[in-house]
Amino acid sequence: MLPRFVVAVLALLLAAGDLCAQSADVPLRLADGLNVAAPGSVGLELAPLRSLREAIAAGTFPNTTSVLVIKDGHLAFEEYFGKGGRDVLNDTRSAMKSVTALAVGLALADGALRSVDEPAFARLADLAPFANNGPRKQGITLADFLTMSSTLDCNDWDAGSPGNEENMYPLRDWARWAVDLPVKPDYQRDSVGRGPFAYCTAGAFLLGQIVQRAVGRPVDQYVDQRLLDPLGIASREWPRSPTSEVMTGGGLRLRSRDLAKLGVLMLSGGRWRGREVVPNDWIAAMLAVRRRVDAEQNYGFLYWQRSYQSPCGRLSGWYMSGNGGNVVVHVPAQRLVVVVTRQHYGQRGMHQQTVELLQDHVFAALKCTKVSRSQLMR
Repeated sequence: MLPRFVVAVLALLLAAGDLCAQSADVPLRLADGLNVAAPGSVGLELAPLRSLREAIAAGTFPNTTSVLVIKDGHLAFEEYFGKGGRDVLNDTRSAMKSVTALAVGLALADGALRSVDEPAFARLADLAPFANNGPRKQGITLADFLTMSSTLDCNDWDAGSPGNEENMYPLRDWARWAVDLPVKPDYQRDSVGRGPFAYCTAGAFLLGQIVQRAVGRPVDQYVDQRLLDPLGIASREWPRSPTSEVMTGGGLRLRSRDLAKLGVLMLSGGRWRGREVVPNDWIAAMLAVRRRVDAEQNYGFLYWQRSYQSPCGRLSGWYMSGNGGNVVVHVPAQRLVVVVTRQHYGQRGMHQQTVELLQDHVFAALKCTKVSRSQLMR
């Protein structure tokens, strides 16, 4: 039999080992405004999260660079893979279109813009005359650009579309190209005044140009001061055209933890650490379904919505989405924010892979009453 003091020392060592094991699962606490916690303390199972590391190592979700999970206001999972890292500025492509929608909301709150229903091209008068001008083009509103339903002949999902974004990048003056695009000859608005959904980066870029003219300063400086600085986001990189036009159609580079702050902002109705950064009514407007995209997805103001399978049943999630499989998702019913950054650009199945990553490893970690497969499929 071991002496009592030896038993006591061994007990202390075992307790210390348990503490170290637990703390290893707690993300690093930094002076960036994010609270941290162990997954179990906020109702997350460790096994599905740990198995994510194995799945990424096996190539199931290629070119994944980070996965972060915030539950109940606490960062409970933070992992980096491949070319990812805590200080890496991620190119999440079109996921950052949602930042442009936030900029529009701030300009409205500041009185620089009057309404989402005001004519867009009236705010671009310094670029007149416009090619292909007429009542249809002059009738385009800010809301048409925010909902991807304008009459511009612009569809990034159609390689033959005159407004496909790939036609813009070889040019020096992107605004000139965007305002001169033709309009669709067969365009029709529906009973709620919206045209058909067509994914158009040019429209999001023009929204940035409109905000810039409305506030009377470069749009990147305005967004930095009104949105990013209040969130404590100091590291950022804005893409620009060859003539230094700020690209607001996507590509703003941010660190993963800063992307998570944007998700928290949306989940909390525009508030960050108790302070209103964006008016709650604008967040609600962004997160209202405006267009049906396909059988799985809906669209708000430069923001996506879909449902996911989970042990809790079907979960409704709103998300920023970009080429490569990038998402910043928030699930109101679970007080959950998830960041997934990937560099699987232009690859078939990239978005579906991210959906499977979320369902099989993040949402699967939720501690909920188990339901049958038939219930999951409802």
